[in-house]
Amino acid sequence: MAFDFCLITICGPTATGKSGLALDLAERLGSVIFSADSRQVYKHFNIGTAKPTITEQELVSHYLIDICEPTETLTLAEYQEKAQRLIVHPPTAQTDVVLPRLLVGGTGLYIKAIVKGLKIPRVGPNDKLRSQLSHLGQKQCYEMLQQVDQVAVEKIHPNDVVRTLRALEVFYVSGKPISQQQGEDPPNYPILQIGLDCDVEVLGERIRHRTEKMVEVGLVEEVKFLCEKYGEDLPLLDTLGYREIKQYLVGDISLAEAIEATVLHTRQFAKRQRTWFRGYPEIEWFDGDASNLLDKVWERVREFTRVLAENIQD
Repeated sequence: MAFDFCLITICGPTATGKSGLALDLAERLGSVIFSADSRQVYKHFNIGTAKPTITEQELVSHYLIDICEPTETLTLAEYQEKAQRLIVHPPTAQTDVVLPRLLVGGTGLYIKAIVKGLKIPRVGPNDKLRSQLSHLGQKQCYEMLQQVDQVAVEKIHPNDVVRTLRALEVFYVSGKPISQQQGEDPPNYPILQIGLDCDVEVLGERIRHRTEKMVEVGLVEEVKFLCEKYGEDLPLLDTLGYREIKQYLVGDISLAEAIEATVLHTRQFAKRQRTWFRGYPEIEWFDGDASNLLDKVWERVREFTRVLAENIQD
């Protein structure tokens, strides 16, 4: 089968250098970058999400950032639909044989939705229904789920409130069990998955340096602006980095304490990301702190695209 492009994913824990590596690779390849970050999709959340700067976006075309207002909710299904369409037909013309597209980020579910082709129920959040179900209590909700979707029950723990509510929500909105709407349908284009990681202590220092740099270049001012524009109750302001700075702004903690809390919570988040990504053996891992990282990854990318090109010629 012939392909006119392939996809390279660059994933791994936060602060391992994914964005920098992707930028260097994209410049060498003449490629584009698709974000796989669940917060970079929202406008105005820039510094705290480590969103590519205007200068970086001018160097390489970036997509799937700034596509939603902070007051909106982008579902996984909506992200997948947008990403799948853009990956196959990017706005920036690309005509070279097996020219790669780059999918870059640390949101594991976003990447999995693309590379595995997850089948996702097209049922958006229904706050009213969720509220009604929540008032019934988890025990009764789980018993209800047992009546309508025995397959889902076998995969959902009796104490898992979130997944129980979601399964019931999908059933009552669509009329079909969630288990009948799930599965995988992987894309037919070639995919190379690259993961970046580094020593835990080294990563901790990188996280600290990045956090301090964010504050230095205006994170406090960004959070203040967002609080004034959207209100302190905006859900996105309760996410990593923004929550801690918001606590500082209302006087609950000092700036130094906010920085320390952000570093701690980011390290905990990185640990969860590492656990997630390590569960996928198809990811090829590289040391994000290696001085020759770009050369090593470039060599692997060239090998991957060379083999694809040879197969096309054959």
